[in-house]
Amino acid sequence: MTATTDTTTTTGIPDLYPTRGAAEVLTPRQDPVVWGAPDAPGPIVPADLLSFERDGFLAIDQLITDDEVTVYRNELNRLVNDPDIRADERSIVEPKSKEIRSVFEVHRISEVFAKLVSDERVVGRARQILGSDVYVHQSRINVKPGFGASGFYWHSDFETWHAEDGLPRMRTVSVSIALTENYDTNGGLMIMPGSHKTFLGCAGETPKDNYKKSLQMQDAGTPSDEALTRFATEHGIKLFTGKAGSATWFDCNCMHGSGDNITPFPRSNVFIVFNSVENTAVEPFAAPVRRPEFIGARDFTPVQ
Repeated sequence: MTATTDTTTTTGIPDLYPTRGAAEVLTPRQDPVVWGAPDAPGPIVPADLLSFERDGFLAIDQLITDDEVTVYRNELNRLVNDPDIRADERSIVEPKSKEIRSVFEVHRISEVFAKLVSDERVVGRARQILGSDVYVHQSRINVKPGFGASGFYWHSDFETWHAEDGLPRMRTVSVSIALTENYDTNGGLMIMPGSHKTFLGCAGETPKDNYKKSLQMQDAGTPSDEALTRFATEHGIKLFTGKAGSATWFDCNCMHGSGDNITPFPRSNVFIVFNSVENTAVEPFAAPVRRPEFIGARDFTPVQ
């Protein structure tokens, strides 16, 4: 594993974060974490913005109310049980059980989730962190029923969004809103605090249509055991728990993942990715073709 600050160019745009080459490459972060002013008005208080800048994440005990949780959970259940949704390419199924694992672009196929995206408690925090208007780069519901739902292996989202979607800079933030209780045993989100300050460029070329495999089980863009050991030793691992309605905001370059859910208790969430309108996608930096727009948006219309 080597370190570099060199850049190359793809379609005339500097590649600040090389990845998918012959070897893993470490690159110090070239971008701010919080792009907005520390005292900018918004739902996040200055102390929490500083915490987000340091750790790369911010946990909120209750972002939405219990009554709202019921509405969103009912909508999630409606979507995953709709035969037309299941047959849609935006639905990803578990390799073994063939149950729905994720449904993408939910803010476009559901008026209920569209309203959540534009809720000021949600989009207001994204604007505050990113210092600009924002659009939805990706949205999805994740379903982890009990007794065997598989996890998401360790990865940096930005590594994929840069390599395969063409996001140039680290000016993207995600929020995971719990629609069921997150215990310490049912496959909750894990993040390595501070890992967002270093970009890990992964080894290996990106296969064509890699998304068809990676959305079920990550392969290309997967860090080595050596790199993960180094990151975990340096940063530690934080496991997020909380009641339905709680939320975790996290930076696009956080090293994160989740384990399998072998408990009887389901874990479901809605996941929204906001990108700055000043960081719109170009051609992929390390992939032969773009991913479909339901995974990496090409409509950069700001959320109103």
